[in-house]
Amino acid sequence: MIEGVEVPEGWRRVRLGEVAHSLKSGGTPLRDVLDFWGGNVPFVLIEDMTKTNKYLISTNETISEKGLKNSSAWIVPKYSILLSMYASLGEVVINKIDVATNQAILGIILKKDYNLEFMYYILRFNKRNYEKYTIQTTQKNLNKELVSQIFICIPISLPEQHKIADILETVDNTIERTNKIIEKYKRIKQGLMQDLLTRGVVENDELGVMSYELRDEEKHRFKDSPLGRIPEEWEVVELMNGIGGNANLIVAGPFGSNLKVEDYKKTGIPIIRLQNIDENKFIDKDIKFIADKKAKELSYHSFISGDLILAKLGDPIGKTCIVPNNFEYGIVVADVVRIRVNEQYADKRFISYILNFDICRNQLNTDIIGTTRPRVNLDQIRTAKIPLPPLSEQHIIASILSQTDETIEKEQKYKQKLESIKQGLMDDLLTGKVRVNHLINEGMENVQPA
Repeated sequence: MIEGVEVPEGWRRVRLGEVAHSLKSGGTPLRDVLDFWGGNVPFVLIEDMTKTNKYLISTNETISEKGLKNSSAWIVPKYSILLSMYASLGEVVINKIDVATNQAILGIILKKDYNLEFMYYILRFNKRNYEKYTIQTTQKNLNKELVSQIFICIPISLPEQHKIADILETVDNTIERTNKIIEKYKRIKQGLMQDLLTRGVVENDELGVMSYELRDEEKHRFKDSPLGRIPEEWEVVELMNGIGGNANLIVAGPFGSNLKVEDYKKTGIPIIRLQNIDENKFIDKDIKFIADKKAKELSYHSFISGDLILAKLGDPIGKTCIVPNNFEYGIVVADVVRIRVNEQYADKRFISYILNFDICRNQLNTDIIGTTRPRVNLDQIRTAKIPLPPLSEQHIIASILSQTDETIEKEQKYKQKLESIKQGLMDDLLTGKVRVNHLINEGMENVQPA
């Protein structure tokens, strides 16, 4: 026991300054001296660190050798650790290239007795404790002297450090592969939306039963429309007419004075707010409720499962998703629009995809009102023009895009599972609670791409 902290057998508690051969912050050359900038020395800012996962391999800015010499910047050799001391406190990366940094970033060159990857993980793990070491100015900051006094617990054995880092890196690598799969399918979806929502599909008998291909302008007829070239079979209609022709199918939430924060309850009838809406995805988090009596007063602004909900403001304006089945009934707030699709006219999934597509998004963003909080109004949404294929074709397009969304959702859930596994391993391995010498790779056989 050292200073009230239990140290596992075979570990020791040290100050960060003890494990570093060198520990030094950087500096920024004068911005108004052009010769100091645009050279061949990568120059790291905190935003470079927050945009990478573990290894830093490039920077947005560079400085010249002259800029390096005429400032307090210095070359942090590759395979060192960079730690942010201002604003985004405790961000950590390993630089795979020689870099210079600004004054907000500390370069840490380790002594040879410490595993680089292990130190990366232990510093990330201890990020939550750094605030107590900070000095308070306009914001909480660290400096070189304070960082050097930070205590960490580490295994004395270098092989044990190495093994812990290997285990965590295995999970990290799988998370990274999963990220790449997610990004690949997102790119595929973007391409599919561009093709399917402008060209559509036709049946291809040569490919077999129920097989379809994109329309080809050389084989099929297209026509000019207010929304650009579209297949001859398609129409351009106002949204309200495309989903059933009744104004009550598209309803905004109540005025703010009719539904206040004071009306929110912990249980009752759910309300849908802007933060619950993403593009073709409902965010089932931080759901608020109102009393049944209040919901009855606001019943005109109600939703049921399967309705579409659209954001009148935010980034981007007009993002839309479908209310999931587990939300059978509720109320939308003032800046949310409920869209109820008559499925004899249109496929609600198709309408959701088209509202999230540039053809509609650009219209809504052109028509925005207000400056401090730009938004669209109900009439602009009702009269927005949409391309409308025959209903059977809408079903096919929506099904293709839905399958891609399901794949993305599956991979995202798998990523969440991996992140949970990683957090559990860090809690166990980086505290010595579970020792690698006794660790049976329980659950690790499941750390494979989904």
